[in-house]
Amino acid sequence: MSVTTDIDLSYIPFWGRPQHERVDAFRRLRQLERPVFCYENRVPFIKQGKGYYALVRHADVTEASRNAGIFSSEPTSNSIPDMPNWLAVYFGSMINMDDPKHARLRRIVSRAFTPRILAKMEEDLQRAAGEIVASAPDSGDFVREIAARLPVQVICDMMGIPPDRHDEILRHTNVILANADAEYSGITVDFTHPDAPFRRWPVARGLLKLISAGRALSLLAQRLGRERRKHPTGDLTSLLVNGEEHLTSQELGSFFILLVVAGSETTRNAIAHGLKLLTDNPQQRELLLSDFEKHVPGTVEEVIRYATPVIQFRRTLTRDHTMNGQDYRAGDKVLLFYNSANRDEAVFTDPDVFDVTRSPNPHVGFGGPGPHYCLGAHLARREITVMFRELFTRHPQIRTVGEPDYLLSNFVNGVKHVDYAW
Repeated sequence: MSVTTDIDLSYIPFWGRPQHERVDAFRRLRQLERPVFCYENRVPFIKQGKGYYALVRHADVTEASRNAGIFSSEPTSNSIPDMPNWLAVYFGSMINMDDPKHARLRRIVSRAFTPRILAKMEEDLQRAAGEIVASAPDSGDFVREIAARLPVQVICDMMGIPPDRHDEILRHTNVILANADAEYSGITVDFTHPDAPFRRWPVARGLLKLISAGRALSLLAQRLGRERRKHPTGDLTSLLVNGEEHLTSQELGSFFILLVVAGSETTRNAIAHGLKLLTDNPQQRELLLSDFEKHVPGTVEEVIRYATPVIQFRRTLTRDHTMNGQDYRAGDKVLLFYNSANRDEAVFTDPDVFDVTRSPNPHVGFGGPGPHYCLGAHLARREITVMFRELFTRHPQIRTVGEPDYLLSNFVNGVKHVDYAW
């Protein structure tokens, strides 16, 4: 349990509660004088740490993000416990590094996101979105039929991966981001035993699935990298493995996992959340459709703020430090809860209202300011914009039907399934 509140962010069932209940819980946490401390879960095969401070205010999240020298991304930022080497070999990407290692890798992979490359992709994006919407049935699972397809296709096209591998890649990304969700991870959690809810054999099976998915994606990228070193084609893989500064085979494998997971999963969730929000807020939908090009930029930003596809990242204190009245010690862990920062009443007027005209909108849905701000933020915005344009141009009456089936996760605010119709 948390030591100063009845809200335990480490308790997995908390993340399966209705969205409005979690929003209210974080509102209560923001009202506390100090960040709450939560103990870590006991998970077999993973070394348990003491716990972490939950940073839930916009001011704390942004300040910690700026001060990367104090709030470090090493040894890991995408895992609450320290990541063992047998996982880090696949998932130890640049988001788990500080400068100068992080700066070197970011400099290399930024070749994927230059204005020239993104401008060249615009026509391909529009064509792909049009094909996806045109081929979709009149009703069905919006995630499977529409939202999940564009991001995977875009990233695979960037890397030079053929279409017949797209479904395989999507399955692997679902496993990697499964967290505690049994549908994808295979891990069943026994909450009748609060001292040890994670049982060894289900966890072992889940970890084997995770390793297998990471290994498959890494090997796919590494094989492609070897081909492009011999026969460059001008795709992103060719750019990353050739030249004076280039990625090693292992770095390419880890980067591809990061790119396909962060680039496809978060964008597809934003698209799915966006349609649900526009269905539930018909006045905002009417405003968007009244002048799409005028209002779509604000709509995209508000979807990212309101839904916050990535819930949190971890940082580790490199030295003793005091921030906003809280004393931290070297080695302390903190979690930056972007979902809570994006509802902070001190920054956002009526934060629980979905408003596509919200301005300013200083959300941290792509991470806080600093060296780890999302490198693919501009691409994600373009993908969401293009997909919304295609959907509402071809099918202005499209809507979600019923409630989404959400991913059980304290890391990604994921939509697994949601029905739609037009």
